[in-house]
Amino acid sequence: MESDGFMQYFMEATPIGAIAKLNIGSRPASRKSLTSIKDLRAIPWVFSWSQSRVMLPGWYGFGSAVHAFLDAHGEDAGLAQLRALHQASPFFQVMLSNMEQVLAKADLEIARRYAALVGDAALTDRLFGRLQAEHDKTLAAFFAITGQQKLLETNPTLARSLDTRLPYLDALNLLQVELLQRLREAPDDEEALYAIHLTINGISAGLRNSG
Repeated sequence: MESDGFMQYFMEATPIGAIAKLNIGSRPASRKSLTSIKDLRAIPWVFSWSQSRVMLPGWYGFGSAVHAFLDAHGEDAGLAQLRALHQASPFFQVMLSNMEQVLAKADLEIARRYAALVGDAALTDRLFGRLQAEHDKTLAAFFAITGQQKLLETNPTLARSLDTRLPYLDALNLLQVELLQRLREAPDDEEALYAIHLTINGISAGLRNSG
């Protein structure tokens, strides 16, 4: 992804601006003026993707990596190797389990609402399309390796917990999108900023792994 275009997309499609005003860390959100990806610190980067329900740092790239592995080793032989690794390697099992939990909390339909905040429709279509394609690849690779039919199939306790929590999070996300739009139309609206901070707290508490 081109750095300038992706930075514009990230700044407009996530609540990074509101997060930067929260007193939640020992360091500022950026190292300098936040004009490029290199200026942004890791914590607000991960936190913003969590808030917008993309959860990107927890899964992005896995699908493409598996595709590259299968291209190099052959689809059948490569997949057999990955399945054997999943059976034998506790490290790989934990890695996939952690990714599965993040994928279960991701919701690209809600993320699309955040993406609609970006003023450049062509940029949105191009970059969100890449996110969606990688998300689809990652899910397909996960299911192919594990043999599962759905996420959290082997973790029913967490599945039930998310079934209970996610509807409330969905409502908070939709409210946050509306408040972000309101704040962008009136940057001095302290009431909207305060309400956004409340939604940030609520979403973080509900996700339980905000970054």
